[in-house]
Amino acid sequence: MRIPFTKMQGAGNDFVVLDETRQRWGLSAAHYRFLGDRHFGVGADQILTVRPSPGAGIDFEYLIHNADGAEVEQCGNGARCFARFVCEAGLSTKDTLRVQTKKGVIEPQLTPDGRVTVNMGPPVFALEDIAFDASALAWQPLGNWGQWPLELGVPPTKLLIGPLSMGNPHAVLLVADAQAAPVRELGPRVQASARFAQGVNVGFMQVLSRSQIRLRVYERGVGETLACGTGSCAAVVAGIRWGLLDARVDVHTQGGVLTVAWAGEGAPVMMTGPATTVFQGEIELPDDL
Repeated sequence: MRIPFTKMQGAGNDFVVLDETRQRWGLSAAHYRFLGDRHFGVGADQILTVRPSPGAGIDFEYLIHNADGAEVEQCGNGARCFARFVCEAGLSTKDTLRVQTKKGVIEPQLTPDGRVTVNMGPPVFALEDIAFDASALAWQPLGNWGQWPLELGVPPTKLLIGPLSMGNPHAVLLVADAQAAPVRELGPRVQASARFAQGVNVGFMQVLSRSQIRLRVYERGVGETLACGTGSCAAVVAGIRWGLLDARVDVHTQGGVLTVAWAGEGAPVMMTGPATTVFQGEIELPDDL
């Protein structure tokens, strides 16, 4: 089967975008893994699928699959690329879209400076909604929120984390130096913790000032990426609740800068950043997958 695709990136977080507004390709998890493979396929952190409106008041449906083939709930950088794609493909002339995701409706908006702002909805802190088991753990207050101790196995390691959801689960850790943090060693160990029933994205946040942070994120089903939109939102929200950050913060990722704003309890998180088309093409998907 031969299918067309568009390769895009947002702050270095890269995507294969598929247009299913006219026909469904019927892809399996193995197909998504093939597309995401950087040696045999196109190569991407996630595969984004554009589908027609599923109902009144919604412009499109948006599916997200990680490079390991698993479907996930949300992707902030992907949402920006999604909005740029439907505009450039002539699928919509709107500046603001209402898009159905697995975890609810998001509203990306194309801005005059060429970037895209996404209303990511309010953060979620209820532990049952994050699928985080905090039984027998001692909560440690910090600012207007706090941290949970997380103990890892061999070698024995104890961390303090802030768990929350931005449509997908995140654990935010404060570090003195994000560049030197053992992201690729600790990231998979935190993800493998039985405390997180659905896995977790792990953010390593260094506070530079009240309006600037440096961030690295180890994502479920992907590994470390150059940027993570929902991870940036989660880190800023955690930093604000801990009393360390102001309401608008520039997040310095390895792939570029994202701007995240949050007015506080009950308010949506607004994320702004780049979305760029890299190239378009067609790929033959093997029949034996």
